[in-house]
Amino acid sequence: MTWKTTALASAFAVLGTTASMADCGITSGKVSILGNDFPAIQALVEAAKECAGNGVSVSSNLTTEHRDIQVAALTANPAQYSSAIVANSSIVPLMNDGLIRPLDDLVAEHGQNLKPSQLITIDGKVMAVAFMANAQHMFYRSDLIEQAGVTAPESYEDVLAAAEAIRSAGIMEHPVALNTKTGWNLGEEFVNMYSGYGGVFFQDGTAEPNINNETGVAALNTLKALTEYSNPDFLTFDSNATQALWESGEVAIATLWGSRAAGILDAEGSTSDVTSTTVLAGAPTVGNGTTPATTLWWDGFTIAANISDEDAEATFIAMVNGISPEVIAANNDDAVWLGEGYTPGDASVGIFASVQGGAAPYPMLPYMGLMHTALGDELSDFLQGQETAEQALADVEAAYRTAAKEQGFLQ
Repeated sequence: MTWKTTALASAFAVLGTTASMADCGITSGKVSILGNDFPAIQALVEAAKECAGNGVSVSSNLTTEHRDIQVAALTANPAQYSSAIVANSSIVPLMNDGLIRPLDDLVAEHGQNLKPSQLITIDGKVMAVAFMANAQHMFYRSDLIEQAGVTAPESYEDVLAAAEAIRSAGIMEHPVALNTKTGWNLGEEFVNMYSGYGGVFFQDGTAEPNINNETGVAALNTLKALTEYSNPDFLTFDSNATQALWESGEVAIATLWGSRAAGILDAEGSTSDVTSTTVLAGAPTVGNGTTPATTLWWDGFTIAANISDEDAEATFIAMVNGISPEVIAANNDDAVWLGEGYTPGDASVGIFASVQGGAAPYPMLPYMGLMHTALGDELSDFLQGQETAEQALADVEAAYRTAAKEQGFLQ
């Protein structure tokens, strides 16, 4: 299976406008959308709902648990949702199980306003339409860094030194926050760190795991060192929790998704003391490397396989309406949008810095999701001091091998 996408970095440079869709032009069909819950997707869905009426229904379920329910929901026949909003990793299980349909015919008929860089092509077929780019990167408080007498961090070694200076100065006991909630979030933090160290997840040309090595141990030890400057509840921290800590002024340095930047920089839920001193920077390097320790992502929409062609067409048209140039322009700062109408703003600085630093795309391999799940499930014992790094990584590889054999990726 060949997986191919147009480089995100080149997509960032192409900006412009196109004509508005005067109306949705749908006369029948059922549209139901499953996706994550953050402002950019909320804006998309609200615009898609403008297509409702005249025999067309549009509903949505936006939840941070969307990855956990998407396979079962789209396996039903008919599928519970006509569209799943996905990212690099969450499209993989849907592809593996044949739960989403090729979009080439729909793109040809209704996708005239889409850029080629938005078309996620897998084995020669368009399987998703990307509408935004995302990456985790560094947020830091310039006032607290200055108060501690250190320079702005550029590497994770700098972050650890700054965290120690902040703690030693009595400024803040737990100055660092990462999205280290047990499960998907924790797995992603290891993926980022291992990538920053130059790690390769699988043996060349195979599905054999390749993380229980010196590089994997170094990545895991760095994560543990960072969590030692985090609140003891760090295994519960997802994006919502980390953002809330930042906005309440309880954190000095954090790794957060770029899609959270607009919400952090606005005045809602925070104070001017925090927002005026928040600096967005590229993801830190690590281990004397030069590549930011993060991965580049796209978010996009798919269309379920187990629905009628009528519902598929209605859903595609509604989703394209949700990412029209007018919608993007009206919600410009909610994301690094890939469609027409986007003007890069202050909230995109960290993502652009990571792109320019050479951050790699998240591995979009059929078995990467199994590796990610194993990482998220097996690393918490090490971070709590209950086993060695080597044992934790051995546990990950064992759990991955079991799942990969069940899926037919390993013998």
